[in-house]
Amino acid sequence: MRFRSGLIVAMIFAITTGISCKHSGGKYIDQGEIHYTIEYIGDVGMVPKEYMPRNLIVSFKDDKILFDISAPFGSIGIYNLANPHKGIYDTYISLLSLKYYYASKPGEINPGFETMKGIDIKKTSRSTVICGFNCKNAQVTFPEDRDKVYNIWYTNEIDVKNPNVSTPFKDIDGVLMSFFFFMGTAEMQFTAETVYKKEIPDKTFERRPKYLQVSREEIDSFINKMGSL
Repeated sequence: MRFRSGLIVAMIFAITTGISCKHSGGKYIDQGEIHYTIEYIGDVGMVPKEYMPRNLIVSFKDDKILFDISAPFGSIGIYNLANPHKGIYDTYISLLSLKYYYASKPGEINPGFETMKGIDIKKTSRSTVICGFNCKNAQVTFPEDRDKVYNIWYTNEIDVKNPNVSTPFKDIDGVLMSFFFFMGTAEMQFTAETVYKKEIPDKTFERRPKYLQVSREEIDSFINKMGSL
């Protein structure tokens, strides 16, 4: 089951009481980092959850954005990079000594999200506060079961252009503060815990060297294996 009763209770509690966390630098910042906690729901394969990535770090500057999901040990991680000015929409994976990347085309959803095809997103009038930012709500359903509803929360008070350009939530016109992804068999719930205003070097958003370019089918296969080891 994609939803657990405990998760439903937690979300209701968050909606009614508001979600809080730390932030620095005020609102409408145009560069910095957002740190998210990751919770795994359901089957994540044979790897103990304590060895799975526990945090997501999003670095942003103007219309450039980098998603970094790294495991707490070794060189294991998935990175999604968008730098529209240079036409870079890359997905990188590191698995110990293996390093691969796929260069998406503009408008193409990043690899690894095949199970999220066909989602329906409906914005609502609900609101909450996360990390001091006013957030709006949207409800997400999957084509195989429109009765099962997932809530995501986003804010327009962080100044990033097209922050979801290569994700399944590309129609959301704000920075996601509480959301989910399905990658392989793993459901990952992300919640912002800290927002920092800081200078991000331009080189952060350059194409990574020493990664071997592969096809979308190949990198999809690697991502699915990482999500269901």
